[in-house]
Amino acid sequence: MKGTIGMKYDKSMEGMIELAAALRAELGRVVIGQEAVLDLVLAGVLCQGHILLEGVPGIGKTLIARTAAATMALEYRRLQFTPDLMPADIIGTSMLDETGGGYKLRFEQGPVFANIVLADEINRASPKTQSALLEAMQERSVTVRGATMALPSPFMVLATQNPLEMEGTYPLPEAQIDRFMFKVVLEHPSHAELSGILEQSVGLGEPVARVVASAEALLDLQKACRQVVAPPDLVSFVSRLVLATQPGRPDSPARVRSYGRYGAGPRGAQSLLLAAKAAALLAGRFHAGIADVERFVLPALRHRVSVNFEAQIDGVKPEDLIQDALVYAHSHADQVPGLGPRAEAVAVPSAAAPGTAAGGGTPAAAAAGRV
Repeated sequence: MKGTIGMKYDKSMEGMIELAAALRAELGRVVIGQEAVLDLVLAGVLCQGHILLEGVPGIGKTLIARTAAATMALEYRRLQFTPDLMPADIIGTSMLDETGGGYKLRFEQGPVFANIVLADEINRASPKTQSALLEAMQERSVTVRGATMALPSPFMVLATQNPLEMEGTYPLPEAQIDRFMFKVVLEHPSHAELSGILEQSVGLGEPVARVVASAEALLDLQKACRQVVAPPDLVSFVSRLVLATQPGRPDSPARVRSYGRYGAGPRGAQSLLLAAKAAALLAGRFHAGIADVERFVLPALRHRVSVNFEAQIDGVKPEDLIQDALVYAHSHADQVPGLGPRAEAVAVPSAAAPGTAAGGGTPAAAAAGRV
Protein backbone atom coordinates (compact mmCIF):
# COMPACT_ATOMS: atom_id res chain seq x y z
CA MET A 1 0.00 0.00 0.00
CA LYS A 2 1.15 3.52 -0.67
CA GLY A 3 2.16 5.73 2.24
CA THR A 4 -0.59 7.26 4.31
CA ILE A 5 -1.60 10.69 3.07
CA GLY A 6 -1.33 13.41 5.71
CA MET A 7 -4.83 14.67 5.05
CA LYS A 8 -7.42 15.85 7.59
CA TYR A 9 -11.03 14.84 7.27
CA ASP A 10 -14.17 15.01 9.39
CA LYS A 11 -15.29 11.63 10.75
CA SER A 12 -18.87 12.77 11.30
CA MET A 13 -21.57 11.53 8.91
CA GLU A 14 -21.64 14.99 7.32
CA GLY A 15 -17.89 14.77 6.80
CA MET A 16 -18.19 11.31 5.30
CA ILE A 17 -20.81 12.53 2.85
CA GLU A 18 -18.53 15.40 1.79
CA LEU A 19 -15.61 13.00 1.35
CA ALA A 20 -17.69 10.61 -0.77
CA ALA A 21 -18.82 13.53 -2.95
CA ALA A 22 -15.20 14.68 -3.38
CA LEU A 23 -14.13 11.18 -4.45
CA ARG A 24 -16.96 11.00 -6.97
CA ALA A 25 -16.13 14.43 -8.38
CA GLU A 26 -12.48 13.50 -8.87
CA LEU A 27 -13.41 10.27 -10.63
CA GLY A 28 -15.68 12.22 -12.97
CA ARG A 29 -12.96 14.79 -13.68
CA VAL A 30 -10.57 12.15 -15.00
CA VAL A 31 -12.97 9.68 -16.64
CA ILE A 32 -15.19 11.09 -19.37
CA GLY A 33 -18.64 9.51 -19.51
CA GLN A 34 -19.60 6.22 -17.85
CA GLU A 35 -21.28 8.21 -15.09
CA ALA A 36 -23.40 5.31 -13.81
CA VAL A 37 -20.37 3.01 -13.82
CA LEU A 38 -18.40 5.49 -11.71
CA ASP A 39 -21.27 5.60 -9.21
CA LEU A 40 -21.26 1.81 -9.00
CA VAL A 41 -17.50 1.56 -8.61
CA LEU A 42 -17.56 4.04 -5.74
CA ALA A 43 -20.55 2.25 -4.20
CA GLY A 44 -18.65 -1.02 -4.47
CA VAL A 45 -15.72 0.53 -2.64
CA LEU A 46 -18.00 1.83 0.12
CA CYS A 47 -19.64 -1.59 0.49
CA GLN A 48 -16.38 -3.58 0.29
CA GLY A 49 -17.83 -5.41 -2.70
CA HIS A 50 -16.36 -6.73 -5.92
CA ILE A 51 -17.60 -5.67 -9.36
CA LEU A 52 -17.87 -7.53 -12.66
CA LEU A 53 -17.68 -5.24 -15.69
CA GLU A 54 -18.92 -6.63 -19.00
CA GLY A 55 -18.16 -4.88 -22.26
CA VAL A 56 -16.07 -4.95 -25.38
CA PRO A 57 -12.40 -3.90 -25.14
CA GLY A 58 -11.44 -0.25 -25.28
CA ILE A 59 -14.27 1.51 -23.43
CA GLY A 60 -12.38 2.64 -20.34
CA LYS A 61 -12.43 -0.25 -17.86
CA THR A 62 -8.71 -0.04 -17.08
CA LEU A 63 -8.81 3.76 -16.73
CA ILE A 64 -11.70 3.53 -14.27
CA ALA A 65 -9.88 1.02 -12.05
CA ARG A 66 -6.58 2.91 -12.16
CA THR A 67 -8.23 6.23 -11.38
CA ALA A 68 -10.21 4.79 -8.48
CA ALA A 69 -7.00 3.48 -6.91
CA ALA A 70 -5.16 6.77 -7.47
CA THR A 71 -7.82 8.95 -5.86
CA MET A 72 -7.69 6.81 -2.71
CA ALA A 73 -3.92 6.32 -2.50
CA LEU A 74 -4.36 2.56 -2.91
CA GLU A 75 -2.03 0.01 -4.44
CA TYR A 76 -3.30 -1.06 -7.86
CA ARG A 77 -2.37 -4.17 -9.83
CA ARG A 78 -3.60 -5.31 -13.21
CA LEU A 79 -3.72 -8.97 -14.15
CA GLN A 80 -4.36 -10.03 -17.73
CA PHE A 81 -6.18 -13.35 -17.82
CA THR A 82 -5.18 -15.73 -20.62
CA PRO A 83 -5.86 -19.43 -21.25
CA ASP A 84 -2.38 -20.39 -20.00
CA LEU A 85 -2.57 -18.36 -16.76
CA MET A 86 -2.07 -20.53 -13.66
CA PRO A 87 -3.37 -20.02 -10.08
CA ALA A 88 0.20 -19.40 -8.88
CA ASP A 89 0.40 -16.45 -11.28
CA ILE A 90 -2.39 -14.84 -9.25
CA ILE A 91 -1.67 -15.89 -5.68
CA GLY A 92 2.11 -16.15 -5.75
CA THR A 93 4.76 -18.84 -5.58
CA SER A 94 7.21 -20.28 -3.08
CA MET A 95 10.86 -19.83 -4.04
CA LEU A 96 14.11 -21.23 -2.68
CA ASP A 97 16.67 -18.65 -1.63
CA GLU A 98 20.26 -19.72 -1.10
CA THR A 99 21.68 -18.68 2.27
CA GLY A 100 24.98 -19.27 4.01
CA GLY A 101 23.64 -22.36 5.74
CA GLY A 102 21.72 -23.82 2.80
CA TYR A 103 18.36 -22.89 1.32
CA LYS A 104 15.35 -21.06 2.73
CA LEU A 105 11.81 -21.14 1.37
CA ARG A 106 10.40 -17.70 0.61
CA PHE A 107 6.91 -16.79 -0.58
CA GLU A 108 6.75 -14.33 -3.47
CA GLN A 109 3.42 -12.53 -3.35
CA GLY A 110 1.31 -12.46 -6.50
CA PRO A 111 -0.66 -9.53 -7.92
CA VAL A 112 -3.69 -10.37 -5.76
CA PHE A 113 -1.84 -8.74 -2.84
CA ALA A 114 -3.04 -5.24 -3.68
CA ASN A 115 -5.91 -2.98 -2.66
CA ILE A 116 -7.56 -2.79 -6.07
CA VAL A 117 -6.97 -5.65 -8.49
CA LEU A 118 -8.11 -5.37 -12.09
CA ALA A 119 -8.72 -8.90 -13.38
CA ASP A 120 -8.87 -8.16 -17.08
CA GLU A 121 -10.86 -10.55 -19.28
CA ILE A 122 -11.42 -13.02 -16.46
CA ASN A 123 -13.42 -15.32 -18.72
CA ARG A 124 -10.39 -15.91 -20.94
CA ALA A 125 -8.77 -18.08 -18.26
CA SER A 126 -9.61 -21.67 -17.36
CA PRO A 127 -12.17 -22.38 -14.60
CA LYS A 128 -9.37 -23.59 -12.30
CA THR A 129 -7.59 -20.25 -12.55
CA GLN A 130 -10.83 -18.29 -12.21
CA SER A 131 -11.65 -20.13 -8.98
CA ALA A 132 -8.29 -19.19 -7.45
CA LEU A 133 -9.13 -15.50 -7.71
CA LEU A 134 -12.75 -15.94 -6.71
CA GLU A 135 -11.75 -17.84 -3.58
CA ALA A 136 -9.43 -15.00 -2.60
CA MET A 137 -12.31 -12.57 -3.17
CA GLN A 138 -14.57 -14.50 -0.83
CA GLU A 139 -12.11 -15.22 1.96
CA ARG A 140 -10.00 -12.05 1.55
CA SER A 141 -7.01 -14.28 2.22
CA VAL A 142 -4.98 -16.96 0.47
CA THR A 143 -3.61 -20.25 1.74
CA VAL A 144 -0.22 -21.47 0.55
CA ARG A 145 1.38 -24.65 1.89
CA GLY A 146 -0.99 -24.66 4.86
CA ALA A 147 -0.30 -21.04 5.85
CA THR A 148 -3.09 -18.46 5.58
CA MET A 149 -2.12 -14.93 4.59
CA ALA A 150 -4.55 -12.02 4.79
CA LEU A 151 -4.95 -9.77 1.77
CA PRO A 152 -4.54 -5.99 2.16
CA SER A 153 -7.41 -3.95 3.54
CA PRO A 154 -9.28 -2.46 1.83
CA PHE A 155 -9.40 -5.10 -0.92
CA MET A 156 -11.50 -4.96 -4.07
CA VAL A 157 -11.54 -6.83 -7.36
CA LEU A 158 -12.73 -5.20 -10.56
CA ALA A 159 -13.08 -8.06 -13.02
CA THR A 160 -13.82 -7.50 -16.68
CA GLN A 161 -15.25 -9.99 -19.08
CA ASN A 162 -16.01 -9.95 -22.76
CA PRO A 163 -19.57 -10.71 -23.85
CA LEU A 164 -20.00 -14.48 -23.77
CA GLU A 165 -20.79 -14.70 -27.47
CA MET A 166 -17.21 -13.72 -28.25
CA GLU A 167 -14.81 -16.55 -29.08
CA GLY A 168 -12.42 -18.02 -26.54
CA THR A 169 -14.40 -17.34 -23.37
CA TYR A 170 -15.14 -19.56 -20.37
CA PRO A 171 -18.41 -18.58 -18.63
CA LEU A 172 -18.05 -18.03 -14.89
CA PRO A 173 -19.84 -20.72 -12.83
CA GLU A 174 -23.08 -19.60 -11.22
CA ALA A 175 -21.85 -20.09 -7.65
CA GLN A 176 -18.76 -18.01 -8.35
CA ILE A 177 -20.39 -15.15 -10.22
CA ASP A 178 -22.64 -14.68 -7.17
CA ARG A 179 -19.59 -13.44 -5.26
CA PHE A 180 -19.61 -10.21 -7.24
CA MET A 181 -21.69 -7.50 -5.64
CA PHE A 182 -22.48 -5.83 -8.98
CA LYS A 183 -22.47 -6.81 -12.61
CA VAL A 184 -22.24 -3.72 -14.78
CA VAL A 185 -22.85 -3.79 -18.52
CA LEU A 186 -20.78 -1.02 -20.11
CA GLU A 187 -22.20 0.80 -23.10
CA HIS A 188 -20.36 2.60 -25.87
CA PRO A 189 -19.91 6.34 -25.24
CA SER A 190 -22.30 8.88 -26.67
CA HIS A 191 -21.26 11.28 -29.43
CA ALA A 192 -20.44 14.04 -26.95
CA GLU A 193 -18.54 11.68 -24.66
CA LEU A 194 -16.53 10.18 -27.51
CA SER A 195 -15.64 13.65 -28.75
CA GLY A 196 -14.39 14.55 -25.28
CA ILE A 197 -12.36 11.34 -25.07
CA LEU A 198 -10.74 12.07 -28.43
CA GLU A 199 -9.87 15.63 -27.47
CA GLN A 200 -8.33 14.41 -24.23
CA SER A 201 -6.45 11.37 -25.53
CA VAL A 202 -4.93 12.90 -28.67
CA GLY A 203 -4.30 16.29 -27.09
CA LEU A 204 -2.35 16.95 -23.92
CA GLY A 205 -3.21 13.54 -22.49
CA GLU A 206 -5.30 12.29 -19.62
CA PRO A 207 -5.50 14.46 -16.50
CA VAL A 208 -3.64 13.09 -13.50
CA ALA A 209 -5.90 11.86 -10.72
CA ARG A 210 -5.40 13.66 -7.42
CA VAL A 211 -5.41 11.90 -4.07
CA VAL A 212 -8.64 12.74 -2.25
CA ALA A 213 -8.68 10.20 0.58
CA SER A 214 -6.21 7.97 2.37
CA ALA A 215 -6.76 4.28 2.98
CA GLU A 216 -7.59 5.13 6.59
CA ALA A 217 -10.27 7.58 5.48
CA LEU A 218 -11.66 4.98 3.11
CA LEU A 219 -12.08 2.49 5.96
CA ASP A 220 -14.01 5.16 7.88
CA LEU A 221 -16.18 5.72 4.81
CA GLN A 222 -16.97 2.02 4.68
CA LYS A 223 -18.04 2.09 8.33
CA ALA A 224 -20.19 5.16 7.67
CA CYS A 225 -21.92 3.38 4.79
CA ARG A 226 -23.08 0.59 7.09
CA GLN A 227 -24.35 3.18 9.60
CA VAL A 228 -26.85 4.59 7.08
CA VAL A 229 -30.33 3.79 8.37
CA ALA A 230 -32.47 1.24 6.50
CA PRO A 231 -36.04 1.31 7.91
CA PRO A 232 -37.70 -2.06 8.64
CA ASP A 233 -40.22 -1.46 5.85
CA LEU A 234 -37.36 -1.03 3.40
CA VAL A 235 -35.76 -4.28 4.57
CA SER A 236 -39.13 -5.97 4.00
CA PHE A 237 -39.35 -4.40 0.52
CA VAL A 238 -35.93 -5.77 -0.47
CA SER A 239 -36.81 -9.20 0.88
CA ARG A 240 -40.09 -9.27 -1.05
CA LEU A 241 -38.39 -8.10 -4.23
CA VAL A 242 -35.65 -10.74 -4.10
CA LEU A 243 -38.08 -13.56 -3.29
CA ALA A 244 -40.19 -12.50 -6.29
CA THR A 245 -37.27 -13.35 -8.62
CA GLN A 246 -37.51 -17.06 -7.69
CA PRO A 247 -39.53 -19.06 -10.25
CA GLY A 248 -40.44 -21.83 -7.79
CA ARG A 249 -42.60 -19.58 -5.62
CA PRO A 250 -46.31 -19.72 -6.51
CA ASP A 251 -46.81 -15.99 -5.88
CA SER A 252 -43.92 -14.84 -8.09
CA PRO A 253 -44.83 -12.81 -11.20
CA ALA A 254 -46.09 -14.82 -14.16
CA ARG A 255 -43.06 -14.20 -16.37
CA VAL A 256 -40.72 -15.16 -13.55
CA ARG A 257 -42.52 -18.51 -13.16
CA SER A 258 -42.56 -19.11 -16.92
CA TYR A 259 -39.11 -17.90 -17.93
CA GLY A 260 -36.98 -18.05 -14.79
CA ARG A 261 -34.40 -20.80 -14.23
CA TYR A 262 -33.32 -19.58 -10.81
CA GLY A 263 -33.54 -16.35 -8.85
CA ALA A 264 -31.51 -14.31 -6.42
CA GLY A 265 -30.81 -15.57 -2.91
CA PRO A 266 -29.77 -14.15 0.46
CA ARG A 267 -26.44 -12.84 -0.82
CA GLY A 268 -28.29 -10.89 -3.50
CA ALA A 269 -30.60 -9.38 -0.90
CA GLN A 270 -27.63 -8.42 1.27
CA SER A 271 -25.89 -6.79 -1.68
CA LEU A 272 -29.00 -4.87 -2.70
CA LEU A 273 -29.71 -3.48 0.76
CA LEU A 274 -26.09 -2.49 1.30
CA ALA A 275 -26.02 -0.89 -2.15
CA ALA A 276 -29.08 1.15 -1.18
CA LYS A 277 -27.18 2.46 1.83
CA ALA A 278 -24.28 3.44 -0.43
CA ALA A 279 -26.67 5.16 -2.85
CA ALA A 280 -28.13 7.18 0.02
CA LEU A 281 -24.67 8.21 1.23
CA LEU A 282 -23.68 9.28 -2.29
CA ALA A 283 -26.90 11.29 -2.53
CA GLY A 284 -26.11 13.10 0.72
CA ARG A 285 -28.58 11.35 3.01
CA PHE A 286 -28.30 9.40 6.27
CA HIS A 287 -31.22 7.07 5.52
CA ALA A 288 -31.94 4.75 2.61
CA GLY A 289 -35.24 4.53 0.74
CA ILE A 290 -36.96 2.73 -2.09
CA ALA A 291 -35.40 5.06 -4.67
CA ASP A 292 -31.96 3.91 -3.54
CA VAL A 293 -32.95 0.27 -3.99
CA GLU A 294 -34.26 0.97 -7.48
CA ARG A 295 -31.12 2.87 -8.42
CA PHE A 296 -28.90 -0.22 -8.10
CA VAL A 297 -31.36 -3.10 -8.39
CA LEU A 298 -30.28 -4.20 -11.87
CA PRO A 299 -26.50 -4.32 -11.33
CA ALA A 300 -27.05 -6.00 -7.94
CA LEU A 301 -29.33 -8.76 -9.24
CA ARG A 302 -28.88 -9.26 -13.00
CA HIS A 303 -26.09 -11.84 -12.57
CA ARG A 304 -28.07 -13.64 -9.87
CA VAL A 305 -31.17 -14.23 -12.01
CA SER A 306 -31.05 -16.75 -14.85
CA VAL A 307 -33.57 -17.40 -17.60
CA ASN A 308 -34.46 -20.70 -19.27
CA PHE A 309 -34.24 -21.72 -22.91
CA GLU A 310 -37.77 -20.55 -23.69
CA ALA A 311 -36.87 -17.07 -22.48
CA GLN A 312 -33.87 -16.96 -24.77
CA ILE A 313 -36.09 -17.88 -27.72
CA ASP A 314 -38.66 -15.22 -26.81
CA GLY A 315 -36.02 -12.56 -26.13
CA VAL A 316 -36.74 -12.28 -22.40
CA LYS A 317 -33.71 -11.22 -20.33
CA PRO A 318 -32.94 -11.40 -16.60
CA GLU A 319 -33.46 -7.64 -16.42
CA ASP A 320 -37.06 -8.13 -17.58
CA LEU A 321 -37.77 -10.55 -14.74
CA ILE A 322 -36.17 -8.18 -12.23
CA GLN A 323 -38.43 -5.39 -13.47
CA ASP A 324 -41.45 -7.65 -12.94
CA ALA A 325 -40.24 -8.50 -9.43
CA LEU A 326 -39.82 -4.79 -8.70
CA VAL A 327 -43.39 -4.07 -9.77
CA TYR A 328 -44.58 -6.99 -7.64
CA ALA A 329 -42.70 -5.69 -4.59
CA HIS A 330 -44.28 -2.26 -5.02
CA SER A 331 -47.78 -3.70 -5.37
CA HIS A 332 -47.39 -5.59 -2.08
CA ALA A 333 -45.42 -2.98 -0.13
CA ASP A 334 -46.60 -0.92 2.80
CA GLN A 335 -45.77 2.74 2.72
CA VAL A 336 -42.21 3.51 3.78
CA PRO A 337 -42.39 6.62 6.01
CA GLY A 338 -41.45 9.78 4.16
CA LEU A 339 -40.81 8.08 0.83
CA GLY A 340 -44.24 7.52 -0.66
CA PRO A 341 -46.24 4.30 -1.02
CA ARG A 342 -45.71 3.34 -4.65
CA ALA A 343 -43.20 3.51 -7.49
CA GLU A 344 -44.95 6.47 -9.09
CA ALA A 345 -44.29 8.54 -5.98
CA VAL A 346 -40.68 7.52 -5.52
CA ALA A 347 -37.90 9.80 -6.71
CA VAL A 348 -34.65 8.46 -8.08
CA PRO A 349 -31.23 10.09 -7.67
CA SER A 350 -29.46 11.21 -10.81
CA ALA A 351 -26.48 9.03 -11.63
CA ALA A 352 -24.57 12.08 -12.76
CA ALA A 353 -25.13 14.06 -9.57
CA PRO A 354 -24.25 11.96 -6.53
CA GLY A 355 -24.20 14.91 -4.19
CA THR A 356 -27.80 15.90 -4.86
CA ALA A 357 -31.04 14.64 -3.45
CA ALA A 358 -33.40 12.38 -5.33
CA GLY A 359 -34.95 13.64 -8.51
CA GLY A 360 -38.02 12.65 -10.46
CA GLY A 361 -38.73 9.95 -12.97
CA THR A 362 -39.61 6.28 -13.12
CA PRO A 363 -36.74 4.62 -11.27
CA ALA A 364 -36.83 1.12 -12.73
CA ALA A 365 -36.90 2.30 -16.31
CA ALA A 366 -34.16 4.83 -15.67
CA ALA A 367 -31.95 2.26 -14.00
CA ALA A 368 -32.31 -0.12 -16.93
CA GLY A 369 -30.96 2.48 -19.31
CA ARG A 370 -28.02 3.45 -17.12
CA VAL A 371 -26.38 0.23 -15.97
